[in-house]
Amino acid sequence: MTIPDDKPLTDDDNTLGTRLRRYGQVSATVAGLATKLAGQKFLGRDIAQDVHADQLRQVLGSMKGPIMKVGQILATIPEALPPAYAEAFQELQANAPPMGWPFVRRRMATELGPDWASAFTQFSQTANAAASLGQVHRATTKDGLDVACKLQYPDMAAAITADLQQLKVLFALYERLDKAVRTQNIYAELSARLMEEVDYGREARMTRLYGFMMQDRADIHVPEVVDDLSTGRLLTTTWLEGRKIMDYKSAPQDVRDQLAVTLFHAWYIPFYRYGIIHGDPHMGNYTVQPDNTLNLFDFGCIRVFPERLVRGVILLYRALQNDDRAAIVHAFETWGFTNLSVAHIDTLTLWAKFLYGPLLEDKVRTIGEAKGQVYGIETAQKVHQQLRDIGGLNIPREFVFMDRAALGLGSVFIHLQSQVNWYQLFNILIADFDGNTLADNQQKALAQFGLNKTAE
Repeated sequence: MTIPDDKPLTDDDNTLGTRLRRYGQVSATVAGLATKLAGQKFLGRDIAQDVHADQLRQVLGSMKGPIMKVGQILATIPEALPPAYAEAFQELQANAPPMGWPFVRRRMATELGPDWASAFTQFSQTANAAASLGQVHRATTKDGLDVACKLQYPDMAAAITADLQQLKVLFALYERLDKAVRTQNIYAELSARLMEEVDYGREARMTRLYGFMMQDRADIHVPEVVDDLSTGRLLTTTWLEGRKIMDYKSAPQDVRDQLAVTLFHAWYIPFYRYGIIHGDPHMGNYTVQPDNTLNLFDFGCIRVFPERLVRGVILLYRALQNDDRAAIVHAFETWGFTNLSVAHIDTLTLWAKFLYGPLLEDKVRTIGEAKGQVYGIETAQKVHQQLRDIGGLNIPREFVFMDRAALGLGSVFIHLQSQVNWYQLFNILIADFDGNTLADNQQKALAQFGLNKTAE
């Protein structure tokens, strides 16, 4: 394959100069918003949250990188944000404009060497997908293997360092506006996950781990990593053909129902068997093959949970079934909530009954409804207001991505209008749960693929 000639090859880095450029880009916009807020408070004016939320959305949407990713994540944790922010952040585009061919050829040469093109018979100059941290190109190896080459955008290491500093500022602005949720643990969790997402070596190991966990599922496909064509900033995997899941909104009811069941298993078999969950239920992270089986992609945001958290999820479910308030409180404490007042418990129980609602009814039903495409927003409004009234809440770190997975999948099920007996599906999954077995499974699986036991 011939590479078009271009300017000399260069590489990105995490130098002080690169970080300072990113600091300037992000901090100037954040500082402008902070000045507006300070002026409004000084003049005694009410702060229009919808206007401020839209300003933040525009700031984040204009940038590739971690700060945009944060906005997308926060949009899927509605109880962590006032409703105006959740709805505005939902509009952030996951498919940002891709980097051009000069970047692609420089990156490929940096990662695989100047003769990188000799490894391929075909390599698409146009990205097949582009997101906040990287883009994907389809290619064919010299051995005839169809592959997906995921290239990280330049300066992501510097962007992570700079954007996390500015994220503290964004959260400080948010807490001045709204004290319903304290953001320290949310910041810590997002920081840890973002640092992991730019480590493509870790993502390669997680991809193999998911292939292992799904090996007995003929209806779930995980791409295979091509080691010789992968590095810390280039991840090459086998190409899995499939259509977007939203193309199936008008498919027959039984097809939509089966897709929902498959998605449920793809997310929650790893959780209840290994204490591991895919933390990014974005529409672009799964496609459907012609036989209606599922392709699962993008293993950069994987959360590893301790056994007690998984056990706590089941404890809370049983407590809600029995309407046992003492058991409900114990379950919240198992999750990591502390210093809960009666009002806190009542508010958390309201949210829990919403999340668990479809699993508590032994009947075929839809998962729920979505107002403004944000699943859970109406209940979140009630929860958020109550938290403001009672002086706020400190959310455990592990809660963040549990919530995100549940709400993200719920949104897909709503789009598909799937009719499923969620009660039976869930109870079959947890029927043989044993905490010691999970801990043992997790330890062995992570060790097999060279991964840490905890994600923190």
